[in-house]
Amino acid sequence: MLVAIAGGNLQGVEAAYLSRKAGWDVRVMDRKPLVPASGLCHNFVQLDMTSEKDLAPALNGADLVIPALENDAALVCLNRVTRNKGIPFAFDPAAYAISSSKIKSEKLFKRKGVPTPARWPTCKFPVVAKPDQGSGSQGVTVFNDKTVLQNALKPTTQEWLIQEFIPGPSYSLEVIGSPDRYTTPQVTDLAIDEQYDCKRVTAPSDLADALISKFEQLSLALADALNLNGIMDVEVILHEDDLKVIEIDARLPSQTPTTVYWSTGLNMVQLLGDLFLKGQARIQPNSNHEYGVIYEHVRVASNQLEIAGEHIMSGAEALHVYADFFGADEAITNYARDRQDWVATLIVVEENIVAAREKRNSVIADIRKTFKLEMYRDSTPQDKKQEAPRDKTAMR
Repeated sequence: MLVAIAGGNLQGVEAAYLSRKAGWDVRVMDRKPLVPASGLCHNFVQLDMTSEKDLAPALNGADLVIPALENDAALVCLNRVTRNKGIPFAFDPAAYAISSSKIKSEKLFKRKGVPTPARWPTCKFPVVAKPDQGSGSQGVTVFNDKTVLQNALKPTTQEWLIQEFIPGPSYSLEVIGSPDRYTTPQVTDLAIDEQYDCKRVTAPSDLADALISKFEQLSLALADALNLNGIMDVEVILHEDDLKVIEIDARLPSQTPTTVYWSTGLNMVQLLGDLFLKGQARIQPNSNHEYGVIYEHVRVASNQLEIAGEHIMSGAEALHVYADFFGADEAITNYARDRQDWVATLIVVEENIVAAREKRNSVIADIRKTFKLEMYRDSTPQDKKQEAPRDKTAMR
């Protein structure tokens, strides 16, 4: 079984990592010569994925193609070439066309009666401005003043979704399947850094059972409204005892699938392959137990260990997987013995989340001791204007 992954950055890392866990042969393709996922595959191909002439031969022998990029021209070309070659393409263009636009997504939420933050100018400050196109925290800015908001967003040709900024914990849930055959593997908890980028994912969720059930139902309703055939990620914030949908992405997400894999044994990439190769994503968990998992990104540089969003992993050279990395079960990293500056995604697994937190704190302490790192930083959105880094190693 050979899977071709189109894109070698963060989504490509997720796809390649879980494809290897599924026992598949992995080919990663990217226009850049050195990308993070190039160290996780069996072979790497550098090419322009907007060129049919270049793309077609690169897909020879592939049994499945998974897109791991958000370049519209490349996605169109991939869709056309895979169709011509008869290779299953794990992608839903119609659903993606809606989810890739925050404005179109919000219209869908309103139409389905899904709770979302209030839209500017009918809401109070602070507000959060998000570019209509773009994933994750890219371009996201919080404003506390009307004049500053207006001056910052004009003149510009970029469309913006501006909503009330609501505080509260964030959660994620994936939906996989085809109409009338959807499944929702596991809710995960998200921790955000000062750039509003996800720095840590934990499982199982601390969300109450009733709210997990509500989250599952609204996610299934959105998948049904999109007529989804593939995978979709839904992110919410818990605010005043209600779940507010922040965004959806009808594509393979990063971070949460690996967390779910270690907690439940469910491999979302393998489920996605089953859907497009066999017509149905069949959940077959290894057990009914949900292990405690902490998945987080760290950067070591300039006498400091920093916990930060996944942007610190983006653009890194080839990453590799190491087992028992300073006590972490696994790490996806560019670490080498002679390097002073490096990044890593740490994966810590224990019987429950309390034990996982204790183990994680030990891992961080071991790294700091080994490299004599005096400074430690684990920022939150509240630290946006804080200049001096805090030194609080233990994760609460």
